[in-house]
Amino acid sequence: MEKMNLTTLERNQLLSAARSQTVRAADTRRARLILMLDDGETREAIMQRLRCDSRFISRWSSRFLAERLAGLYARHPGRAPVHPPEKLEARVLNLTLKHRPADGSTHWSSYKLAAALGDVGASTVQRIWRKHGVRPHRLDTHMVSNDPDFETKAADVIGLYLNPPAHAVVFCVDEKTAIQALDRKDRMLPLSPRRAESHGFEYKRNGTLSLFAALNTTTGEVIGKTAPRHTSEQFVAFLTDVIASQRPKQEIHVICDNVSSHKTPRVQELLRQHRNVRLHYTPTYTSWLNQVENWFSRIQRDVITRGIFTTVKDLERKLMRYIREHNKNPRPIKWKYDDPTRRIRPVPFQ
Repeated sequence: MEKMNLTTLERNQLLSAARSQTVRAADTRRARLILMLDDGETREAIMQRLRCDSRFISRWSSRFLAERLAGLYARHPGRAPVHPPEKLEARVLNLTLKHRPADGSTHWSSYKLAAALGDVGASTVQRIWRKHGVRPHRLDTHMVSNDPDFETKAADVIGLYLNPPAHAVVFCVDEKTAIQALDRKDRMLPLSPRRAESHGFEYKRNGTLSLFAALNTTTGEVIGKTAPRHTSEQFVAFLTDVIASQRPKQEIHVICDNVSSHKTPRVQELLRQHRNVRLHYTPTYTSWLNQVENWFSRIQRDVITRGIFTTVKDLERKLMRYIREHNKNPRPIKWKYDDPTRRIRPVPFQ
C-alpha cells in the first residue's frame, strides 16, 4: 500500500490525536489509520485492528493524500440538536413533576414519559432525571407532627443532644413491643457463592416479648430489659433499673415518647420519689427525634429480621447477648440535621 510520507510535524499531531482521551473517537480512529498506513501495515491487519472495511481505508487515505491533515475532518460532523438542551430538560421536568400519566398510573416511567412527549427517547428522559435527581419510581413516607408545642419540645430534646447539662446523664428510652419469636418450619439454605441465604416461607409463632432499652447519648451504652408485655408497671420497673445503674443523686434526663404508659400516676409517683430524674417527651409523631429508635433499627436488622427463635427464652437470650456485645465497644450516635432547608414544619393545631 502507498505510504503517507508523513512529516515530523504531521506524525506528532497524529500521535497526539491517537493517544488523546478527549479527542472524538472517530478522529482518533482516522489518526491511527494514517499512522498504520505510514508504518507499512497491510490492509488486512488494519481492517482487523481498527475493525473497519476497505472503503473506510480508501476514503480517508485518499483524502489525506489530497488535503493532508485537513482532509481527516468529516465533511458533515453532525447537526445541531432538534431541541435546545435547556428547553428539553424543562419540558421533561415539567411533565414529570406537575402532571400524571393519562392512563391513570400513579407515576411516570421513562418509557411512558417518552411516549407522551413523542419526540424524545426513554434514554434521554433517564439522563435528565439522573442529572436533576428526579426518581419517580421511588416513594418515601413521612409523618407530620400535629403537636401544638412542637417547637418547644423539639428544641428541648435537641438541646439535650447538643448541649447536655454539666454532670448530668441523658438517656433515650423506649420499648420495642411484641417482638415475635419465629421459628422456620423448613430448614434454612445457607449462603453460598451465587446464592443468597434462604429461609422457608412457613414459620411457627412461639410467642412474643417486649424489649425496653435506654441509650446513653454520651457513651452509646445501652441498658436493656425484656418483659412479657408492654405496660406502665414494666416501664416504671425499667426506669428503676436505669436509676439504680447510676450514682446516687445523679442528675438524670430521660427522653421518651408521649405514649400513655409513660404518663400514668405510677410514673408520676416514681418522679416524685426521685427528684433527680426528669422526663422529656418528644412531640407527637416524631419518633425520629429519639436516638434509641436508631439503635432499635440496628437490632432489628442484625438480630430479629432474619433470626430463628425456637422459644421466647431463646429470643430473649439472643437479644441480651447482642446488647452485651454492643456495650463492649459502644459508640454514641452522631445525630444531626443535615439540611435545615428541608425542615418538616408542624401542622397548625385545630
